[in-house]
Amino acid sequence: MTNVLNVEIDALTGGPANLPQYAGKAVLIVNVASKCGLTPQYTGLEKLQERYAAQGFTVLGVPCNQFLGQEPGSAEEIAEFCSATYGVSFPLTEKIEVNGQGRHPLYERLVGFADGEGHSGDIRWNFEKFLIGRDGTVVARFSPQTEPESAEVVAAIEGQLA
Repeated sequence: MTNVLNVEIDALTGGPANLPQYAGKAVLIVNVASKCGLTPQYTGLEKLQERYAAQGFTVLGVPCNQFLGQEPGSAEEIAEFCSATYGVSFPLTEKIEVNGQGRHPLYERLVGFADGEGHSGDIRWNFEKFLIGRDGTVVARFSPQTEPESAEVVAAIEGQLA
């Protein structure tokens, strides 16, 4: 499998996001949006961050505006929304495209992995989740509707931290 943590991507606030710093950790990569029906999942994502960060885990939010324009804000607006509304402490990358000809190389490496129902390929909606193992490879994919604190997500995270 391909290591996804050696892809170059910028942080939301500018400069490199430095994904290699997460080598040896479990990372939940999630394409996020501020104006989506699933946006309340930020609460669960932050709870996962708080619960498992000390054990070598992080959520990595990846803003994307490809689904009905539900992430229209500037980097500053996205950062303010996430902080003020959901108390987000996990890192966020620059806003990117996850599908189509402009798909970011990070998502080129993610979309080939199938979820539990066998879906691989294009990202279906905001809040699709990919769990990256300590070796930097994809170990699980979860649909946008799967809540961050669901038993299957928690079990997969804990399996990587064991």
